[in-house]
Amino acid sequence: MQDGVAVNGVCSSESVNGSRDVFSCKDSDSLSADHLVVMVHGILGSSSDWKFGAEQFVKRLPDKVFVHCSERNMSKLTLDGVDIMGERLAKEVLEIIQEKPNLCKISLVAHSIGGLVARYAIGRLYRPPKGEAKEDTSGNGCKEEVRGTIGGLEAMNFITVASPHLGSRGNKQVPFLFGVTAFEKAASFVIHWIFRRTGRHLFLTDVDEGKPPLLKRLLDDSDELYFMSALRIFKRRVLYSNVAYDHIVGWRTSSIRRNSELPKWEESLNETYPHIVYEEHCKACDTDQDETVSAEDYGSSDQLEEELIRGLSRVSWEKIDVSFHKSKQRIAAHSVIQVKDQVLHIEGADIIQHMIDKFLT
Repeated sequence: MQDGVAVNGVCSSESVNGSRDVFSCKDSDSLSADHLVVMVHGILGSSSDWKFGAEQFVKRLPDKVFVHCSERNMSKLTLDGVDIMGERLAKEVLEIIQEKPNLCKISLVAHSIGGLVARYAIGRLYRPPKGEAKEDTSGNGCKEEVRGTIGGLEAMNFITVASPHLGSRGNKQVPFLFGVTAFEKAASFVIHWIFRRTGRHLFLTDVDEGKPPLLKRLLDDSDELYFMSALRIFKRRVLYSNVAYDHIVGWRTSSIRRNSELPKWEESLNETYPHIVYEEHCKACDTDQDETVSAEDYGSSDQLEEELIRGLSRVSWEKIDVSFHKSKQRIAAHSVIQVKDQVLHIEGADIIQHMIDKFLT
C-alpha cells in the first residue's frame, strides 16, 4: 500500500495495483470496525469511481466499517466476461479477509455490470452452514453461524446500483437504442466487437460448451458455485434504479420488473432524499407454482427474460427508484446515481446517504 491520505478523520490508502481502502483515522474506531464493505465499479471503471461513496460510509460509520474499493477488474479488464471478473473479485475479497482477521460481517455495493460480477463472486465465496461444511480455517475469530457465510463472514447487505440483472438485450433495456427493435437486434450481433466477452454475457448470446447463458446459470447452484444460496443468505438485497435518463441500463432490468410492473412515481417521497421517487419491498415468490405460465401471460415477449425475473424473485428485494429529471446532470444519470465524480455528479449524494441510513437497519 502507498502512504495513506487523511481528510476529515477519514483515511484512505491506495495500492500500486489501484485498489483503495477507506477507514477511520482514529485507531480505536479502525480496530473495532468489523464490517467489510466491498465496493465494485462498472464497465471500464476503476476503484476511484466509488471514492465519494466509500468516504461517506466511513464518515457516518467510522467504528463499524472498513471499505475496500475493488481493483482487480479495472478498465479493459471489465471486457473479459462476468465469470472471469467474478473469479478475480472473489480472490480479492478472500485476500482482504485473510489480511484482517477482525472482520466478522460483509456487504457488497456494486454499480452497473459490477452488480453481476458481485453476484458471481458471492457464489464462489459461499460457504455452507458449519454443520454441513468442513472445518473453518478463516481464523477471523467471529462467532459460529448456523447460516452459510460469504468467505466465513456474516452476509449483511447486497446492494446494486443501476445493474442490468436481466441483461441488455430486451426492449428498452439499453435506452440509447431508443427502443427500436431493429437497433436492439443488431446490437446483439455486434456488441461483442466492442465489449467482447462481457457483451455476450449482457446480451445473453454466450453459449459455452453447450451451457445456458451465464445470466441464467446465475439463478441456481451448480458444482462449487452457490449463486442463489449466497444471494439468499444476505439479510438485505437492495436495487437502486434510474427511472429515466439512464442511457446505459434501463429501469426494468435494473429493478428486476416486468414492463407491466413498473410503478407510477411521484416527484419525491422525502425532502431528505429528493431524488428517490418510489420504494417497494418485494417478498420472495414461490415460482414453482406457476412454471406453466408463459412470458406472454405476463405481457413479456422474451421467455428467457421471464425466466430471469422468476428466478431472481425467489428472494426478497428492496427496490429504490431514483429520478434526476429536474437535475442539470440528468443526462449522466448512470454516473450521478453512484456519484462517480464528486464535482460533476454530486446531486446523487442523497442516494448514498439513503444507502448508509438503511445500512444497519
